[in-house]
Amino acid sequence: MRVSAKSDYALRALIELARRPDGAAVNAEEIGRQQDIPHGFLQAILADLRRAGIVASQRGQAGGWRMARDPATVTVADVIRAVDGPLVSIYGLRPEAVSYNESASVLQLVWIAARSGLREVFEQVSIADLAARRLADPVMKRTDDEDAWQPR
Repeated sequence: MRVSAKSDYALRALIELARRPDGAAVNAEEIGRQQDIPHGFLQAILADLRRAGIVASQRGQAGGWRMARDPATVTVADVIRAVDGPLVSIYGLRPEAVSYNESASVLQLVWIAARSGLREVFEQVSIADLAARRLADPVMKRTDDEDAWQPR
């Protein structure tokens, strides 16, 4: 899996929003400055997150962006889906929609298993977890494996 800049920026922006006391609104310029995210790109990401019901915009002098949902209920998977679509896609199709001839049909099972593995991590980590800089034990356990850190 390749994590897009859009997903990475979206998660970083949401961490900034979740860290605000009492869910106070913050303007996009400040989010961009805090996380070094280009302003135009950030505006498009925030619009995607608003359409998904994850953030809300607030007009006025105290305006800006704020979480529309409790950060504890928004997962990494929710954010990736909101800005980039399905976690796993094979030439634009979801794994269950792909069809192969008999000799390659086992490949569909690989895509399904890969999606399951991603869900296992991405659906356990919430924006609140990221803002608090903590991860669930099963996720942290995966980082303890020295092999996980090795590039291939």
